[in-house]
Amino acid sequence: MTTPRTLDTEQARTRLHELIVLDVRTPGEYATGHLPGAHNIPLDHLDRALPDIRHAAQRGDILVVCASGARSENACHTLATHGITTATLAGGTGAWAADGHAFHHPDGTRRTAWSMERQVRLAAGAIVLAGLALGRLRPAFRLVSAGVAGGLAFSAVTNTCGMAALLAKLPHNRPRQGDLEATLSALRNH
Repeated sequence: MTTPRTLDTEQARTRLHELIVLDVRTPGEYATGHLPGAHNIPLDHLDRALPDIRHAAQRGDILVVCASGARSENACHTLATHGITTATLAGGTGAWAADGHAFHHPDGTRRTAWSMERQVRLAAGAIVLAGLALGRLRPAFRLVSAGVAGGLAFSAVTNTCGMAALLAKLPHNRPRQGDLEATLSALRNH
């Protein structure tokens, strides 16, 4: 197994022209802006894209990015188990933006999709509030709130997020079949 490297935003910016950038955020997040030249392969589609990623890795270094660096780190470890050497962007697109680097916006638009982190906060908060409100009628509903709290603690300890995995399956977070095929084709020809 290979060990993933980490590049800071300045290292990534100076090498951007020679890197193959894979953005593992959801299509909705990707549409809000991404590193120039990035290919969108959502984390939950990584296994399907393995042959094309392996092929691309033979032609150049791969940089994996997400919003904060957590999903890209998971993707790098997954790719490493398949013998694909990668690097992750420290701090993700959040750090990229904070350092003042430019984003590419498809078709010149700035779609206002929410980041996965924001979607998780909304869903978790709404479920907790509903559990507490319904708990006034039937105390057993408070267990819903306790379950969400336990899930959030587990998420923090394991650096994974089951709720994000579920939310990624919503239509606005899913790639259209043609989009993913076009991305994989571009990777093959990169």
